[in-house]
Amino acid sequence: MESTIIKTINYNSYFGENHVVKNVNIEIPRNHVIAVMGPSGCGKTTFLRGINRMHEMTAGAHASGQILLNGEDVMELHPIVVRLKIGMVFQRPNPFPNLSIYDNVIAGYKLNGIKLPKDERDRIVEESLTKVALWKEVKDSLTKKGTFLSGGQQQRLCIARAVAMQPEVLLFDEPTSALDPISTATVEELFIDLKKNYTLIIVTHNMQQAARVSDRTAFFYMGELVEYDETKQMFTGPKDERTQNYITGRFS
Repeated sequence: MESTIIKTINYNSYFGENHVVKNVNIEIPRNHVIAVMGPSGCGKTTFLRGINRMHEMTAGAHASGQILLNGEDVMELHPIVVRLKIGMVFQRPNPFPNLSIYDNVIAGYKLNGIKLPKDERDRIVEESLTKVALWKEVKDSLTKKGTFLSGGQQQRLCIARAVAMQPEVLLFDEPTSALDPISTATVEELFIDLKKNYTLIIVTHNMQQAARVSDRTAFFYMGELVEYDETKQMFTGPKDERTQNYITGRFS
């Protein structure tokens, strides 16, 4: 039986008076890949950023309702604690430009004032880079800047940085939209591998990508969660006409 890792109860996000995400109720199973789709401006990224409380970092932004992580309301936890448990990878690769590959991986520990002995840091760096299939490519270049890497490698470095903090959930906001097709394929293969140890929630505009990598898909429209189902079912027999229109490209 699947166990739920994240559950939202009547979750809403606002920018000032603007009601962007409306009363979302969803249950996300552990060790699954969830694709979040919908037209531009439908609230996908705002919802994603709400899960680890990054939404609130925007001036005038606030939220209501509950987001439960293993039954615990993240709205009642310190945001730093939430972000240690729920990592995030952004649309464009963003390694810290002044840091080496090594220091990029363990940046989260330094930023949070967590001191580790060198052998522990070394272990975390090697394990994290191995998990994102980057260790063999960079093990002899760890002192070089992260920006020395290709775009696809930089994105995997950013995933390694998130993985290094040992989160339970990884959020991805269109993580391959800035990458070439070969790098995209590498990152997609990585998603399948990562779900053995993590739960992945991926905002994507790429329906083919959602079909390739996700177990379930959530379709948002005008701030509402319209439909949420197994991905194969969603693409072959959507229950809501709006989902059908989006999948077949009939949305204006």
